[in-house]
Amino acid sequence: MSRLVRVPAPPEVPAEALLFAVRGRELVIVEEGGGVGIPRLGAVRELAAEAIHHLGCLGGRHCYAAALGDEADLPQGTGLMALRPLMLGLDEELAGVAGLAFQIVDWERTHRFCGACATPTELVAGERAKRCPACGLLAFPRVAPAVIARVTRGDEILLARGRRFPDPVYSVLAGFVDPGESLEQTVARELEEEVGIEVEDVRYFASQPWPFPHSLMVGFTARWAGGDLRVDPVELVDAGWFSRDALPLLPPPLSIARRLIDDWVAPADMPRGQAP
Repeated sequence: MSRLVRVPAPPEVPAEALLFAVRGRELVIVEEGGGVGIPRLGAVRELAAEAIHHLGCLGGRHCYAAALGDEADLPQGTGLMALRPLMLGLDEELAGVAGLAFQIVDWERTHRFCGACATPTELVAGERAKRCPACGLLAFPRVAPAVIARVTRGDEILLARGRRFPDPVYSVLAGFVDPGESLEQTVARELEEEVGIEVEDVRYFASQPWPFPHSLMVGFTARWAGGDLRVDPVELVDAGWFSRDALPLLPPPLSIARRLIDDWVAPADMPRGQAP
């Protein structure tokens, strides 16, 4: 499996480089093999980018992120797609670079001025950072840690439907880390706040960058230790304990939420219900 490798930017941008061009909250795409793909920079050189950032190499091909103006015209044969559906149409490696591109472009947009003295910032050569020339403040791309936890009770798994879910999808619970908390403390707090239960045996599972907008999702498993479900109506529509043969509509395979669920379901076959 190829992965993005941080390497120095070449002296000249290769025509075969992939350009992850962001306009607003959408990415420029091309049709490719009956699906969607990322355009080669040589085919879209006329795009007027506000800023361009070298991301690294994927499979030997250089990748760049570019911020486009809201009124930028698109070259013939290209279109726009929001990040979330786009990530479902790309392979895992390209989806990861697309997410990185969105985060870098958003960082560039929100750090044009120093947060301490409001002086226009400058890019730091050879580093992904912006420096204030007046007071020296350094600003790096923001990463917000969040936990996501699979809780089981015997042969059942806890799943909930969030109010912000676009579809009637049920997933494991997640939440952002508060200042002064450990990751394990966040797991316990989020589960108590959102569904009123206590957990034990909290163990690390895996992590995943999640560019909505700039999270690092840290996955855990845990066991129910007590308490009846008490749904927080502000955050959730519903929550319940589900068996392997009666699962509801689930998150897409790309997400760590689905990986946590599939790991629990295995080796049984995945039952009905899968988000598109």
